[in-house]
Amino acid sequence: MIKVGKQNLITDVPGIRVGNFHDQKIRSGVTVIIPDEPAVAAADIRGGGPGSRETEALNPDCLVDVVHGIVLSGGSAFGLDAAGGVMASLREQRIGFNLGDAIIPIVPSAILFDLLNGGDKEWGMRSPYFDMGVKAVERIGKIFDLGNAGAGYGAIAGGLKGGLGSASFVFFDGKSQITLGAIAAVNSMGSLTMPGSPTMWAFPYEQNQELGNQPMPDNKIKMDLDFTFELPVGKNTTLVTVATDAALTKPQARRVAIMAQDGLARAIRPIHSPFDGDSLFVLSTGKKPLLDPVIGVSRLGMLAADCVARAIARGVYQAQSLGNVDSYRDRYGS
Repeated sequence: MIKVGKQNLITDVPGIRVGNFHDQKIRSGVTVIIPDEPAVAAADIRGGGPGSRETEALNPDCLVDVVHGIVLSGGSAFGLDAAGGVMASLREQRIGFNLGDAIIPIVPSAILFDLLNGGDKEWGMRSPYFDMGVKAVERIGKIFDLGNAGAGYGAIAGGLKGGLGSASFVFFDGKSQITLGAIAAVNSMGSLTMPGSPTMWAFPYEQNQELGNQPMPDNKIKMDLDFTFELPVGKNTTLVTVATDAALTKPQARRVAIMAQDGLARAIRPIHSPFDGDSLFVLSTGKKPLLDPVIGVSRLGMLAADCVARAIARGVYQAQSLGNVDSYRDRYGS
């Protein structure tokens, strides 16, 4: 039996915490995902315009097996500074690889573009993202805000206000009770809603009315599958982290990341465009062995894709209007 986790957040996964920080003046923010212990990690990058740091180290043929955190940030390339702040904070806590007298936290990160959303980006010679990374770590916990929060604060998704979303699943695989969760900062070029309709593409995956009891699409209306862009393109990207307590090797985590990317396609159309930097990370805390490593990974990847679709849709559903960008609920009602 598959059910939603207690909080319906990625932090339903034991040993995973999240911290958000945003600056209302610059309309941008940072989200950090921190495991209590080093976690096996992998990444899958599909967008045509990614911005990332330390993702190459996650390849299965590279030495590093575990990471100490993941950073999702606004700010385009400036936002990569946030990972430095997170590293500094973790180092102060003596968290990282110990190499002689050196402590080196491994903190992969990815960024989205929110530089043209009306916020004040005149910050001078030094970007604020290092300090925002530090402040996000100071706020880590099991409960966190959705919508206009963290890396999703200044996001725009296909003409609607984007945001930060999260969702979870719990299931029994015949040997262990496995928890799986996703968090997404949604700043997509593509639309989350069907053409001419308030119905989200992700409506079939809704659980417990988390998307306001999504309306069924009207089958009497012929849907035009061509696409008209509501806003100028070129300032996009959806960032996702999936976490699980299932024990995964690095190649297995990579396979789950590949499968979980399908969740972006279930929630956003179009996706993985030349203008998007869509990036997805997977974290495994390794606490629960799978009954069957092949079937288990297949099931985990399938549910991860569903969970990602829900997290993306929930981020936009929970967002509030900001500046001249309407939220989903302001435009369509709740």
